Amino acid sequence: MALGRLIGRPRRRDPRPAPGVVTAVLLDAFGTLVTLEPPAPLLRGLLAERLGLDVTDAQATAAVVAEVAYYRAHMAEGVDMERTAALHARCAEVLRHALPPDPLLAEATPELMTDLLLDSLRFQVFDEVAGTLARLRGAGLRLVVASNWDASLATVLDRVGLLSLVDGVVASASVGAAKPDPRLLESALLLAGVGAGAAVHVGDGFREDVGAALAAQVRPVLLSRDGSAGAVEYGPEAALLPELLVARSLDELPLLLGF
Repeated sequence: MALGRLIGRPRRRDPRPAPGVVTAVLLDAFGTLVTLEPPAPLLRGLLAERLGLDVTDAQATAAVVAEVAYYRAHMAEGVDMERTAALHARCAEVLRHALPPDPLLAEATPELMTDLLLDSLRFQVFDEVAGTLARLRGAGLRLVVASNWDASLATVLDRVGLLSLVDGVVASASVGAAKPDPRLLESALLLAGVGAGAAVHVGDGFREDVGAALAAQVRPVLLSRDGSAGAVEYGPEAALLPELLVARSLDELPLLLGF
């Protein structure tokens, strides 16, 4: 794979693009802009509150794991809001069947199960994100979110107050291609109105985000909040990729870009 060959031949140079070269920043969403409040405890509380059903932490966690696995395998089906709603309903049924059998659970309507699922998914914005986006925009950069997500991505970003801070949003399900396929970033470049050489892509996933950026000829920025991103898949040599910028927090991005 090209990434492996690049890792084996690191070159030394100033890691920062020249000031003024970058005019657009493409941003991953989950793990970069937002994260989830742990859903299993929320699910357990909602089951008790709305159904009178008591499950253990382990049982709630197992059900969430099963639902997430199904969602990831079928995310591409959420190409518009109508089909995304249908996908969420199917995910809710996966959640129901992954929980211990109980008459209270069996009697719950599909609508109630979908509400239980969606209400257990509470997205939170990382502390530095809003200020950093405002700073980048103030410097004249175009900001486009490009993430592996269903068609509800813009709605989620709006709900947490980020949609007004970016210039556009593209979701993999709507484009028909998920990172590391470069087509998602190519769509984001079109939306930003810039060429690949004038953009960077920021994400917390080495295989998906860095891989997509290199394939689209966009400079990658790996967001490694705990310093370990990339190490699991490719080892510490990942940080030596000549094309790769590494940040521990999104608020390091303006300095990395020379702003």
